[in-house]
Amino acid sequence: MATANQQRQGARRESMSATTSPKNASDAGPPDTKDAAKSAGKQGRSAERTPMFWNGISFLAWWRLLRKNHFRVGWQWWHKLLLMPLVAGLHSVLRGYQWIAMKWWGILDPAWAAPKSLDSPPLFILGHWRSGTTLLHELMVLDVRHTFPNSYECFAPNHFVISEGVGTRLFKFLTPAKRPMDNMAVGWDRPQEDEFALCNLGLPSPYLTMAFPNEPPQDQDYWTLENVPAADRERWKSVFLRFLCEVQMRRPRRMVLKSPPHTGRVKILLEMFPNARFIHITRDPCTIFSSTVHLWKQLYSVQGMQKPNFVGLEEYVFNNLTRMYEAFEADRDSIPPGNYCEVRYDELVADTVGVMQEVYRKLDLGGFSDVRPAIEAYLEKNKGYQTNKFKQLSLELRQQIATRWKAYADRYGYPIDTTTPSAGQ
Repeated sequence: MATANQQRQGARRESMSATTSPKNASDAGPPDTKDAAKSAGKQGRSAERTPMFWNGISFLAWWRLLRKNHFRVGWQWWHKLLLMPLVAGLHSVLRGYQWIAMKWWGILDPAWAAPKSLDSPPLFILGHWRSGTTLLHELMVLDVRHTFPNSYECFAPNHFVISEGVGTRLFKFLTPAKRPMDNMAVGWDRPQEDEFALCNLGLPSPYLTMAFPNEPPQDQDYWTLENVPAADRERWKSVFLRFLCEVQMRRPRRMVLKSPPHTGRVKILLEMFPNARFIHITRDPCTIFSSTVHLWKQLYSVQGMQKPNFVGLEEYVFNNLTRMYEAFEADRDSIPPGNYCEVRYDELVADTVGVMQEVYRKLDLGGFSDVRPAIEAYLEKNKGYQTNKFKQLSLELRQQIATRWKAYADRYGYPIDTTTPSAGQ
């Protein structure tokens, strides 16, 4: 086993070894052979022109983020640093206006100014990044009986109730055509991770590491919330519930949520939604590792306020899966019978309709025949897409994956060959 110092040094070498086509397997897309390092460099050079996940943050949350990271903003981003107080201030003002509108002016139901619960329990998609959660999310929201937080709601969570109609048209030019890590289609109306909404609403989140990638990882206790003080944990639950209620108020259907950090938060989610349903998707650990390193490299380059050095990146990836799944395995049995099912990514890709039909049966989600035509149309539209391809992992790295992620590999049936290097899949 390499020492911590060797792992940090190795992060610079090994994390640069991946190459990829623009589409990730979990987000099916057309083939391409561009080198990941060139892609990362191109993303980095254009980062200052790319809208950031934090553009919807409130003023106080923005100030806390800067102060926590000692204002260590790269010179290329200082113009954004000067502009953000105005933008963040506007979001705070609009948040106040939305609250007034909801509570006093009768534009919206006053009861929603202090929401207590969702109309129906949500459905959570769990799994590590790059394990197929996005594909599963895309398939689940094809059902017209389901709803989801879209990109505008997650990136402008402070005021989307009153601003979405205008904002999505006014700022359409700000959305890139593709995601930076895999060229997945992007749009204000597409399903998005609710973790971004929590960041922009001022809650601590490990995702804030993307904003300052060269500083120590942010808010690591929020992967599971286990060691978060009780008052802060209650605040997290309150803000999360308010956001979900505001989304469901506009579309009163079953909410389908996908954010990988929720995988380690099952205990908290069950406290909030005792009858919630959960779909857990798994994938080959070596593929997860290669693709997740690539993911963070791309997002650090595009979303960071510093030029990333990627030091310690591989160690970060190792630790996150371990932390996430220790909590998940401890709490999984708390999920009520009939509210949980597991999916393997390889099986989902090989027989999408069959696997989805089984998900609907196990979770009692209603007639599958109602959504089957939409799924078949989605598959036809994306026919011919292929997975990312990565360079071979070194034998040492595969041995580390087999050792450090042994519990995951054994529990979900993914044997790892530690005798010869093998290409990622």
